[in-house]
Order: sequence, then C-alpha cells, then structure tokens
Amino acid sequence: MSSAAIDPSTQQAIEQLIAKELGAAVRQVQAAVKLLDEGATVPFIARYRKEATGALDDAQLRTLQERLGYLRELQERRRAVLKSIEEQGKLTPQLAASIAQVQTKQELEDLYLPYKPKRRTKGQIAREAGLEPLADALFADPSLTPAEAAQPYVKAEKGEDGSDFTTVQAVLDGARDILAERWAEDAALVQAMRQWLWEGGVLSSRLIEGKNPQDPEIAKFKDYHEYEEPIAKVPSHRALAVFRGRAQDILHLRLAQPQEPEAGQPSLAEGHIALQLKWSHQGRPADDWLRKVVAWTWRVKLSLSLERDLFARLREAAEAVAIKVFADNLRDLLLAAPAGAHTVMGLDPGIRTGVKVAVVDATGKLLDTATVYPHEPRRDWQGSLHTLAALCAKHQVALIAIGNGTASRETDKLAGELVKLLADKAGQRVQKVVVSEAGASVYSASAFASEEMPDVDVSLRGAASIARRLQDPLAELVKIDPKSIGVGQYQHDVNQTELARTLGAVVEDCVNGVGVDLNTASVPLLSRVSGLSASVARSVVRWRESHGAFKNRQQLLKVTGLGPKAFEQSAGFLRIRGGDNPLDMTGVHPETYPVVQAILDGTGKSVEQIMGDTALLKSLKPEQFAREGFGAITVKDILTELEKPGRDPRPDFVVARFNEGVQDIADLKPDMVLEGTVSNVAQFGAFVDLGVHQDGLVHVSQLANKFVADAREIVKTGQVVKVKVLEVDVPRKRISLTMRLDTSAASHSQGAGARGERGRSPAGNRNAPRQAQPQSAMQSAFAKLQGLKR
Repeated sequence: MSSAAIDPSTQQAIEQLIAKELGAAVRQVQAAVKLLDEGATVPFIARYRKEATGALDDAQLRTLQERLGYLRELQERRRAVLKSIEEQGKLTPQLAASIAQVQTKQELEDLYLPYKPKRRTKGQIAREAGLEPLADALFADPSLTPAEAAQPYVKAEKGEDGSDFTTVQAVLDGARDILAERWAEDAALVQAMRQWLWEGGVLSSRLIEGKNPQDPEIAKFKDYHEYEEPIAKVPSHRALAVFRGRAQDILHLRLAQPQEPEAGQPSLAEGHIALQLKWSHQGRPADDWLRKVVAWTWRVKLSLSLERDLFARLREAAEAVAIKVFADNLRDLLLAAPAGAHTVMGLDPGIRTGVKVAVVDATGKLLDTATVYPHEPRRDWQGSLHTLAALCAKHQVALIAIGNGTASRETDKLAGELVKLLADKAGQRVQKVVVSEAGASVYSASAFASEEMPDVDVSLRGAASIARRLQDPLAELVKIDPKSIGVGQYQHDVNQTELARTLGAVVEDCVNGVGVDLNTASVPLLSRVSGLSASVARSVVRWRESHGAFKNRQQLLKVTGLGPKAFEQSAGFLRIRGGDNPLDMTGVHPETYPVVQAILDGTGKSVEQIMGDTALLKSLKPEQFAREGFGAITVKDILTELEKPGRDPRPDFVVARFNEGVQDIADLKPDMVLEGTVSNVAQFGAFVDLGVHQDGLVHVSQLANKFVADAREIVKTGQVVKVKVLEVDVPRKRISLTMRLDTSAASHSQGAGARGERGRSPAGNRNAPRQAQPQSAMQSAFAKLQGLKR
C-alpha cells in the first residue's frame, strides 16, 4: 500500500510513530519514506542519501521499511472494518474513535469481533427470541430470582427455526449465551485476560498417550514429554521444538493458568473475568447463576481462543528470534574472509562414490576435474595422492578446499599428506582449508549450475562450488537459495515468506556493502545489486560477453533495460578495475564525481595522486567542498573512500588447523584443547566444527568468563576459535565444549553435580511446584467465588 492510498494526516501520524520508535526526527523518516516510495533501495538510501535521511543506517532503514508496511496494512484493514460496521448501521462516534486509535492488528480485530459477520450463534438466536432484556436485568440486578425473572419469557411452543425456549431452564440458558457471547467479544475484557495469561500462564507439553517414548522419532522430543515453563519466558528454540512436536502428533500442548484450581472449585481465570466485569458473588439470588455464566464464558468462549492467541504470539516471537538468528549467521557466512584470487582445488568428500575433485583458476573458471577413491571400499590412497599431486603441479594450485561433509576428516588427512608430498618433492607450498559445503548439492543441481558448467557431471559441480566459496564466499553463496545454506534454527518451522524476505534483505545488504566487480560478477551476484533485477543482470552479462569488459560505468546505460533510475541505484556498488576512470573502482557514486573534481582542483592533484594519500585526505575539511545536494556528510564519505579505494570490508583470511590424530568423535578426550570453526550460532550457544563429523556445542555459559545474554556477542559463524573438550557422549553423538580454557572437565562435572536441579533450565525442572501468586484484587474476587460455591 503506497502513500497515495493514505490521506496526508494518517501518513503524517504513521511517520511520527515510526520516528518515535526509531528515536529519529520526523523529517528523517519522511525523507526515507519518500525515497522508498520512489523505488529507492535500502542499500542505496543508506549509502548515498545520508544527507536526506540524517544518516539513518541500513538496520534502521530496514526496521522503518518493515514498520511502514505493517502500519499501512493496518490502515487498510482499519478502513475495511469501519466500512463493514458502518454498512451494518452500528458505527458510533465512540467506536470510530476507538478504532482510529488502535496501533496493532490484534487490537483492531478485537474491536471488530462483535461486528464481524459470522454464522448464526446461540446468543444471536436467544436475542432474536427477545431474551436480551432478561440477560441485562439479571446482570444489572443480581437481587432478582432467575427462575421468576425468566418465567415471562417462556414460549408456548418452539420457534419456526427450531429454537426451543418452552421451559424456564431453556430461557435461562439463552440468557447465559447472550452474556457469555457479549463478554467474550468485549475488547477490553479479552485484552486484559490475554495479557494476564501471557504474564502468568504456563506452557505445558506432554507426550500423547499411547506413544512409545523409545521410538527414535519420539525420543527426539524427550525433553518435552513432561515439560512446563512460564509462557512469557519460553526461549525461541524450545517454543519451536514443542510446536514441531505437536505438528508431528507427538506432543499435546496446553496453556495452564498461573495456579490450577482444586477439583470442583472456580478457577483463577473465572475470578479474573469477574474482576473485569466488576462483579463478585455476594450471596444474592442471581449470583449463583451469574457465577455459572462466568464459568461458561471461560470454558466455552475464552479458554481455547485465548490459548490459540497466545500460542500464536509465542510462535510469532519464536519465529522472529529464529529468523534473526538465521539472518545473523547468514550475514557472518556471506561476509567471511575471502581467500582471494588463487588457483584452488576443491575436494567434495565421499566414501563409496569417491572424492570429487575440481580445480578452478584465480577467476573461478573451471580448469580440470577428477574423481579419486582413497576410502572404502577401494582404498586407493597412493593412487589418489598421485592424481591430486599431478593436478596441483599442472595448474599450480595454491589452496585446497575440503568440504566438511561425510569423510571430511579422512579427506583432510589425505590433503595433509598431499601438502607434505608437494613441499618435499616439488617445493610447492599449498595450504589446505576445510570449508562449509552447505548448499553445494543444491547449487550443483540448479539451472544456473547447468548454465555455468553444462558439460560437467552434477557431482563434480559441487567440488567446483566448494573451491569457489573459498576464493569468495559471497560471490559463490549468492547462487544458492539462502534457506538452503543451513545456518538456521528450526528454519522449516518458521514463516517461509518472512524468512525469505529477511534473508533476501541480508544478501542484498552484504552484496552492496562489499561491492561487485562488474566485469567478473555472475548473474546471481549482479541480480542482488541495488536496482538490478535478474533480467537486467542477464542483460549486463550478455552485453559484457558481446562487447568485452566494461571500461567505465557510463557504459551501463547502453545495456538493454538498464535506464537512468537503475543506473542511479546500482552504479555506486559496481566496481571496474583497470578502467578509464580510477573512481570507477571505488564506492564513490558517479553523481558525486563533480565533488571529487572540486577536491582535485582545490589540492592541485590528480585522481591517481590523491587516492590512498591518507595524510592529505585527512587534512581536508569536508565542509569546504560541500554543495547543494551533497553536504559535509557525503563529502566525508568520499574522502574516506578515496583514502582506501575499493577496500573490502571483510576480515583477513585465517584458517583453523585440526589436531593430528583427531579424526572421529571417539578420539576426543576431556580437557583436550582444539581449534575449530564456528558452524552455527544460536542464542543458547555456538556449534563448532572440529573435523570429527559431529559439531560440538559451546553453551552460552561457556563462551566467556562473564555473563553472556546472546552467543553472538562473543562469536560469529565462520570464526576460528580455540576450545576445550568438557564432555563427550559417543552414543548420543554429543560434544560439550568450552571457550573458557581455564575450566577443567572435572571441575565442570563437579559443578554440574552440585547444582543439580537448581542448575537446570525451567524446561528441565518440570516437577517443581508453581509459586503461589501474590494476593491481589483479582484473587479477592476469586476467593469470593470459591468461598460461595453452592
């Protein structure tokens, strides 16, 4: 929904709200919204429109974009709701004002619930039978005797529609249905109950009766066969786990009240409803009947709907955390250090099918392929070494990339002997590196891989991809659907549309943050550049293939489908090395080349002389070269870019070295210190690849000698870390690690034993009694209900 579909006052209110949430000025938000509505991308606005937005960064702009979409959708829904109620002739000024003030879709739907078209209900049938005055009278004046008050409403015969109010009990039931429906659709009451349950309710999961807990698929959920935890405190991974267990028909979930009632007694929830209604049992003639109506409202109308609402809220929050974890890990993986322009041999490990081999040159072009069989069943170790050594000598291989899948550790040993052999016999220095092969098989079978390597077997394409991702992880990984890279947590359980949107934004930000070589970039990489669609990216590559390398950025305007708007959005992120203009290899946008010219005129230097001259550039005052449209902020960015032209923001390339003699989980011993690569990060800890086929877990409590709320405060995916082994459970394939190297396995074990249940999470302490709730007005109402139970 664009701003054109919203009236100016509403648009202004939306912008003011977003500004307040971001802690930014309204003018900053207004400028960003205008740019977004005009089709500008977040990377472009963040990098080249700082003057307009007051330097809002990409994270702020992503949040702004998300909130803008939500609030515009809310406004569109608000319009539809108002129209629906107005057409029913039920829209009052007070209701319209309430609808105008809501800030969430949930609040809007709560207000709309009584007016939402629905199937004919029991309450509606009772109202049509004229029982509403009775319901109102009994609630307004509990001193009335229900049976006597109902007598005048008893019908002589059944209605034509089958309704039966021919007895006093049927009439009272009809009055009950009217009140229960009214209360269950009271927005204030529903919201108060929802918040009360969120703050005090307990998520409970149990193994479904009749399920075999020893079944491997069911045993995966062993921690949740008997599990309770306050719903507001359930971490993302536990929430998604129990929801998965329910979806697989293994676990039964329910939302328990803060304090369960004794058998036959009114519940705390009923007391809370009574409190909201400002009613309490005072021994009047109608109070017993009203107590039953309150109980009916809870059991029949509210308990299941509120449970559903809060489970949805928990899932939404858990999915948001899981998606953020995936996005953060993906960002770290994409921005991992590139090995650079070297000839690389990629090894895709395998046992029976052999190790697939691919050699790529410094630009990623495939040079050679082979398959060797060093492992079972052939065990051609020497023959494999001979083949690999010949390929290394023939193509002057500098790096060997080994996939971290099946047989990775054995293949790493083979590569180790190969490196030694080459050094001893040929004096050739080669370095081996184990890299993540996540998604390589997806790429191998993709249409793009077929286009890139049409005459190469699918299995060998994976080896080529492994080699290329060592050279430049970003350039290679963009060829794969981000969801297939596998650095997420319960990624298949979350909203796939939201996941794809978030991961797409991460890829876009990473690609544009690093910049793209216009003359070597693939179609998938170019299509992630700000302003370039997949079709335009293909046009760029076709132009390059037909006319040769781009000499300057202005030639982009000759590409079919790439107009002035796309040029504006993309040009600053595209790099040309060795072209006509040295500025084209930098992040300086062509629109600011006149500013650079002013700097050159002011210093009397050429572009070549000024680029990289840190002392000179730092001595210049940005304000001196500011002009209309390009203020001091923009000039400062230009000077920074000229200081380190074409700089790569990614870290330097380093390699984890696996310990000799450690090839399998059984080789690990407590207190062993190892190097590994962080393969995945979750809030509760980090998984580390040690080269033994099974990642170890560093729990968040073992990441540092201080409290750590989120593992990503300490580690990132792809980071090389030193860890100590605390515990190895070979049968369950679990490895417990610590980065607190002064911790011994023995002391850790003793500490855990001493802590016992106290050291466990709420998920583990399932049988602990719930704490009593403090006395409150709500409990007073509950006590009255309970004490006067008839």
